[in-house]
Amino acid sequence: MSLHASPPPGPALTPIDTALATLLASLPEPTATEAVLLANACGRVLRQAIVAEMSVPPHANSAMDGYAVRAADTRDPMRKLPVSQRLAAGQVGKPLAIGTAARLFTGAPMPEGADAVVMQENCVRHGDTVCVNKAVEPGENVRPAGADIESGSTVFDAGRVLRPQDIGAVASLGLTHVDVARPLRVALMTTGDELKRPGSTLEPGQIFDANFASLGALLESLGATVIDCGRVGDTAEKTRAALKAAAADADCVISTGGVSVGEEDHVRAAVEALGNIALWKLAIKPGKPFAFGRIGKDEGEACPFFGLPGNPVSAFVTFALIVRPCLFALQGATPQLPLTFPVRSGFARPRSGVRQEYLRATLKRDEEGGLAALPLGNQSSGVAASLSRSEGLLVVPPDTAVALDDLLQFIPYSELGA
Repeated sequence: MSLHASPPPGPALTPIDTALATLLASLPEPTATEAVLLANACGRVLRQAIVAEMSVPPHANSAMDGYAVRAADTRDPMRKLPVSQRLAAGQVGKPLAIGTAARLFTGAPMPEGADAVVMQENCVRHGDTVCVNKAVEPGENVRPAGADIESGSTVFDAGRVLRPQDIGAVASLGLTHVDVARPLRVALMTTGDELKRPGSTLEPGQIFDANFASLGALLESLGATVIDCGRVGDTAEKTRAALKAAAADADCVISTGGVSVGEEDHVRAAVEALGNIALWKLAIKPGKPFAFGRIGKDEGEACPFFGLPGNPVSAFVTFALIVRPCLFALQGATPQLPLTFPVRSGFARPRSGVRQEYLRATLKRDEEGGLAALPLGNQSSGVAASLSRSEGLLVVPPDTAVALDDLLQFIPYSELGA
């Protein structure tokens, strides 16, 4: 063998779609279910389908202010109809006699016998009678019972992440509690002797730990309980001990740093010693040195492990695109990819590399109202402030040359929970 022979190639880089599918298929059963007050359910994962036991609205009601009539009584524009009753929202009237009208307001229940509402702008009131200037058809300006939700229908399937508007829909059914997944307990640790928590005094060569703060905020926005594992020193023994302790008290463990191939990168080896690494290295930029595995030899009791890169932008991108969907899945949520939309490129560049790139970019609107994306000048994965200066991630597929005005997919940070 030649003394100058190349070392054997490392593991192939995994495309992000393949990696995410692998992770989602490898996760343990979702966390336990608990009943919570509806007021506390926003952002939680629904674990039991919501089936309507009533119609919403429960009765036909007026869609506007006007007069409830029988549509057949409005054919003659010269006919005056006696006004038999006045109904506001919440008031139930008497059956409507043929040839009469009922004064009512938006939301008021339709009296029995009435089948349409004439808007008040098309009526002329004369004392106790009303003249209809425009005929109406049956059902006009009426919201029928069940127009919003029909009794017996499935309003939301299990696995839905409840939004504020969903809380309102459930409230309209009269429910006070819903069954949701127990919040995740996530052990979060950062590695590196150079890191110090804010409030400490920096020694030469040290930096403040931004990853713990940003990832902790992202986790808390998902409703997770963050277990602070602190900063782990750069030794194999300390790393193994910290990971073992974290896995014993958490639904999953997330670390940053230490998953690359440097002599001071101990996390990947420690996880392999305690359990296994199932995936390492992604075909994305930034974020290649990402790892996924389990801590614990017993597969049924092993704790999922997500090893994020140490550079802050890489940690954010891998968390947002890979870890976040997995955290929802660990609570029984239906996996959903972030919504993207096409934008024109406001730049040109030669063919990209073999990894899919996620460029931090801002959006600029042209004179015709169209959007163009402009990447920030500094795309270094160590420039954490670039995440604050940009509006989202612009996706450049591998081996792709970008010309001015090409269409590329853009992921706004709002789709990533940021």
